[in-house]
Amino acid sequence: MASDSGLISVLVLLDLSAAFDTVDHNILLERLEHAVGITGTALQWFVSYLSNRLQFVHVNGESSSPTKVNYGVPQGSVLGPILFTLYMLPLGSIIRRHSINFHCYADDTQLYLSMKPGNTHQLVKLQECLKDIKTWMAANFLLLNSDQTEVIVLGPENLRNMVSKQILTLDGITLASSNAVRNLGVIFDQDMSFNAHIKQICKTGFFHLRNISKIRNILSQSDAEKLVHAFITSRLDDCNSLLSGCPKNSLKSLQLIQNAAARVLTGTRKREHISPVLASLHWLPVKSRIEFKILLLTYKVLNNQAPSYLNDLVVPYHPIRALRSRSAGLLVVPRVFKSRMGGRAFSFQAPLLWNQLPVWIRETDTISTFKIRLKTFLFAKAYS
Repeated sequence: MASDSGLISVLVLLDLSAAFDTVDHNILLERLEHAVGITGTALQWFVSYLSNRLQFVHVNGESSSPTKVNYGVPQGSVLGPILFTLYMLPLGSIIRRHSINFHCYADDTQLYLSMKPGNTHQLVKLQECLKDIKTWMAANFLLLNSDQTEVIVLGPENLRNMVSKQILTLDGITLASSNAVRNLGVIFDQDMSFNAHIKQICKTGFFHLRNISKIRNILSQSDAEKLVHAFITSRLDDCNSLLSGCPKNSLKSLQLIQNAAARVLTGTRKREHISPVLASLHWLPVKSRIEFKILLLTYKVLNNQAPSYLNDLVVPYHPIRALRSRSAGLLVVPRVFKSRMGGRAFSFQAPLLWNQLPVWIRETDTISTFKIRLKTFLFAKAYS
């Protein structure tokens, strides 16, 4: 949306070294007590949970001497990421002080801001913010990798070129703008085309599919389906809402993977039409799976089950005068250039797709029933 307004966006992805292993227990407990408000028995439970933990190596029946673990949050438990997130709480105040937008997910932190190409003085705020983050992390026994921290400038090419490639420094190391970065498993390119991401999915998907096809004749139908869903379908569905509005040719590459997976699973030959096969497997095609994900997120937003940053992107439609019931539950569709980035934004795609749903789906009471009705609707739409 920013690029359609003549702005460029700078995204900084911070990289921490062994973040979960360097957490100071005393600082964490102090934060749980004073920042979160955990006291009494609950706090003592966390003291017990973190204290007197031992680790050792066991190989071929032999064990090393136990060593006390004085730092880090226990990994492999559901509490690990939660405790680390609470440990990082003060970082949000530091970033907000510089009026920088940010998102944190466990040890993945990203900063971003949008600006006119000529207003590069905005980068000074980002530079100062990085310095303060580095200082805070050092005081909290966290190591920010200057040489692994990445920067990418997003927006139209002619506007990006107005910003120097070497825009930020950290510890004397220049953070040059990259052509593509990996953000929570998704490859971002400067045009936000996701072509590199789609290419990676195709490469990995076909690699696993070839391996599955080699052993297909010794697998039961159930086991083969499990492998396909684990190695193929999961990759097609991961963060697929970002691909909404992508060109048909881009999605066609992903559809070819799903088609190939269906052929391997059912033994269908290449010459045979694939749509009846996909329908027999009850698989929604790739485009419909993307729509399913966006509509599911929209339902969660409207029923207070989604993060606040998504709530701000969806606006209910309130007509000036009462209309027929079919208009109930509609959303405001913002005016955007469909051929530009705005046409692919969640704030546009969500209300556009939502308003196309029948009332009996929009007004569903529970999320489980909504999923069933939505899949039935999209299935009929795809294969009718």
